[in-house]
Amino acid sequence: MIPKSLQLVEGNTAQEFNLRKQRKGAFWEDRYHATAVETGKHLLRCLVYVDLNMVRNGVVKHPAQWAHGGYREIQNPPFRYGLINLSKLIECCGFGGEDELRTSHREWVEAAIKEGGQSRRPEWTESVAVGSEAFVSGVLDKLKRQAPGRQLRTAGDQYELREPEVAYSVHFGGEMDALRLENAYLWG
Repeated sequence: MIPKSLQLVEGNTAQEFNLRKQRKGAFWEDRYHATAVETGKHLLRCLVYVDLNMVRNGVVKHPAQWAHGGYREIQNPPFRYGLINLSKLIECCGFGGEDELRTSHREWVEAAIKEGGQSRRPEWTESVAVGSEAFVSGVLDKLKRQAPGRQLRTAGDQYELREPEVAYSVHFGGEMDALRLENAYLWG
């Protein structure tokens, strides 16, 4: 249900933007990708990564400047119509309350900006799951029958479950024959 909902939102957003800016072509870099993230420190790292998306893309210098992001909603929750369930986020991350969440969140974002943490991170954009070894192994066990070949990787103090890397040419065996140089017609 979530992927179909996002496909609808992404499609409508792209069409409206392209119409408004009188442009054509791709709006989103890639298709929707879900990553299972363990609660606690892994969720917090992911949260900071997502908060820096518009900084990473050069739209703003700080996530506080992006009106539609999670950073602003955590730091200054709206009185009505909030998207983030702060009490659930506090519970999932083990904080004592909203003030502790806001302070820690602000410090992590500032530290990430200071350390140059605005670069793209494959663990959040390419992984199927991120967390402790037990969490990622559990996800792998649940998915084994559906998609063989997924690999458990370690990256510092966290683990990632990734799809196997396949060479681009593997998908185009016979189709590539038509692209050989002998089949080319050189102009002039």
